[in-house]
Amino acid sequence: MEFKANCGIWGTMFGVPYIVADNFLKLASGDHIKVLLYLLRCSGRAVTNEEISANTGVNSQNVDEAIIFWQQANVLTAESGIQPAANIMTPPIQPVQNVTVPIPQPAVQEIKPVVEIAPQTPKRELLKPSEISAMLKDAPDISELFKVAEQLLGNINNTMQNSLIWIYTYLGLKTEVIITLIAYCKEIEKANSSYIEKIAVNWAEKDITTLEIAQEEVERLYESRTFTVEIMRIFDMKRRPTTKQQEIVDIWQTEKYNLDLIKCAYERTIERIDKLSFEYINKILITWRENGYSSADDVKSAESEYRKNKKSGEKTSSDGFDAEKYNILINDI
Repeated sequence: MEFKANCGIWGTMFGVPYIVADNFLKLASGDHIKVLLYLLRCSGRAVTNEEISANTGVNSQNVDEAIIFWQQANVLTAESGIQPAANIMTPPIQPVQNVTVPIPQPAVQEIKPVVEIAPQTPKRELLKPSEISAMLKDAPDISELFKVAEQLLGNINNTMQNSLIWIYTYLGLKTEVIITLIAYCKEIEKANSSYIEKIAVNWAEKDITTLEIAQEEVERLYESRTFTVEIMRIFDMKRRPTTKQQEIVDIWQTEKYNLDLIKCAYERTIERIDKLSFEYINKILITWRENGYSSADDVKSAESEYRKNKKSGEKTSSDGFDAEKYNILINDI
């Protein structure tokens, strides 16, 4: 089946650089295409971000990102003195036949800036869309990774594309491992490039390099999140724990502290210092474990014996419970 543009008279048309269709239909998002078409339609006059946003339905932040994307692709050029994120953009578009966009040939040296600099380093350079397009021709694994990532996340922007390339090339994680990571991040609603990179670095440090190990780690992470949610419920927390608090929670999970015992320690903390303190709760738990109390029932039983012996004036019960020792214990915490 053939399709033809219903253009009426020729004067109702405007040109689109062929390089857009040849190299960027796959890499560009829907927002990128909308912004470019509007700018091409308005070529020759100044337009504001607000005008672009109002006529395309793309929010201002994504308008800026789209303009940067097309400038990196050498499809747009900013007017002298105007930066990509400036409020007024006047991108002069040359006729199709005059547009010349250099496309680097795939070569190992082109990706060295990405693979030699850590993601946290501000000097890390991003590959341009044209460079990524060239790379995909000789990198089937990365091309497949992009396809699956798009199935999971929808259109992936240039930042996410660079992140996935960096994770695959620099960290050395296999495609199936990265896909497992992306699926997990989407499930917990944190599928942004910075969070995905953060977890990827952690996995690389832990040598999580096979699908089996990655699946085990995801299961562990799910369990950790579930345990944290239970702690938040017990402590009546409205926000997630801070990084330091989470470190303590992770210790409790690793040490397999019973949730009822943690709740008991939390209640004793509130009774004594009238505020939530993870450090104080942790100290109570350590002290209880060192003295043989492994459950909330153990603690409550010891407290009951202490009150009974204190009332009768005895220091040691018939079953060997040392009330004086417990008195020192609870007062030393």
